[in-house]
Amino acid sequence: MGTSIIFTAVLGSLEFGYNIGVINAPQKVKKNRKMVFEKPIPTGTLTSLWSLSVAIFSIGGMLSSFCVGFYLVCVFPRRKAMLVNNVFAFLGGSLMGMSKLCSSFEMMILGRFIIGAYCGLASGLTPMYVGEISPTSLRGALGTLHQLAIVTGILIAQVLGLEVLLGSEHLWPVLMGLTVVPTVLQMALLPFCPESPRFLYIVRCQEHHAKRGLRRLTGKQEVGDMLAEMKEEKRKMDMERKVSILELFRSPLYRQPIIISILLQLSQQLSGVNAIFYYSTSIFMKAGVQSPVYATIGAGVVNCAFTVVSLFLIERMGRRTLHMLGLGGMCICAIIMTTALALLESVPWMSYISMLSIFGFVAFFEIGPGPIPWFFVAELFSQGPRPAAMAVAGFSNWTANFIVGMCFQYVAELLGPYVFLIFAALLLFFLIFTFFRVPETRGKTFDQIAANFQHHSAGGMMDMDLDMDLDKPSTELDYLGDESIN
Repeated sequence: MGTSIIFTAVLGSLEFGYNIGVINAPQKVKKNRKMVFEKPIPTGTLTSLWSLSVAIFSIGGMLSSFCVGFYLVCVFPRRKAMLVNNVFAFLGGSLMGMSKLCSSFEMMILGRFIIGAYCGLASGLTPMYVGEISPTSLRGALGTLHQLAIVTGILIAQVLGLEVLLGSEHLWPVLMGLTVVPTVLQMALLPFCPESPRFLYIVRCQEHHAKRGLRRLTGKQEVGDMLAEMKEEKRKMDMERKVSILELFRSPLYRQPIIISILLQLSQQLSGVNAIFYYSTSIFMKAGVQSPVYATIGAGVVNCAFTVVSLFLIERMGRRTLHMLGLGGMCICAIIMTTALALLESVPWMSYISMLSIFGFVAFFEIGPGPIPWFFVAELFSQGPRPAAMAVAGFSNWTANFIVGMCFQYVAELLGPYVFLIFAALLLFFLIFTFFRVPETRGKTFDQIAANFQHHSAGGMMDMDLDMDLDKPSTELDYLGDESIN
């Protein structure tokens, strides 16, 4: 497996993370000055404009991940789709970088919308491409690199956004425009990467090109075993009609996997991790930290470090186990956070407990709910329904992101520190759901995972152990391939 190919693919994830974190620097400038765009703007109007700039990023991601994303990955091969997507990134980054020079807040808002559309597509394309080119034994670990690139991008944006670097009144447009750097780099490197062999063979029926891609990815001349796996997947896919988004919910074959995919995405965004970062700076200030912004960057370092930990654990402990561990740990940290914040005024040393709970919350997030939902969808679906499933899952993720971003401040003002009890309850619900409904996919081929859902949808119930009956041929499997989507 060429590391350069994976590196090239996850540059899109790096840019995704960078654009999540980069907006903080101009927001800080906005709070202190009314001349952000070199022209006087009333404070209330400026606040509304920046709120729109933040929110419209999620709207762009919602629309592209659901509407454009589904059709783009059906029309274009994965690599070509990523190349086309970079046009959005270049255009969005250029508009944001030039917005101050042109004294145009409209350019900033439009640029954020376009870059959001890019990130919505990247959040589906990258894990799909990486999942399809990865061998079964490494699929989980390599899939985690998508999340690692995201948190690395956030950390880079936090560091470059310091006022001593690019977060100043005059340099923040440079900070916003730097997003074109990974775009140009990915556009230069992608032509040297192979197309997904799974796409070439299963969708395009190009066996010769698929073999050549497998040889490039593995460095081996003999790729018969991997081709045989794809042939079996194609055989069963040929018995299915093209799957639409509506059929994902209508068919008993796909209904359970799509519900699992949606709830896994919701478990990531409704976990409260964004709320934790929102509160972190004020908590660090109460704890007596001289430069709370550096402590927040420290939380970003923890973010990256535990994503690496997850990378090494995911093929040993499994996706389901790590996801439950992360959800359970976050739930406990949320309860501790609530207690510490409630007692902060009367018990000053509780601020240090708050700090520890922040770092613990972030660490557990990156062990499970951070990386796992992104590539889990690609594992639950075969080639036929995968683009539609990725579109639905991505739309769910971005919608939840938008809701949290828009509503959290109002709920926090109403409930104060007790707002984290809402997240604790949600985390407990997702933990119970994962325990009873989410299967383990470690070490299983795409065909085995799909066969498990086929087998149990016929019986009207879901057995969570994928090890049962996977090695035995099912007499009803071929029948279900045709019947279940009617």
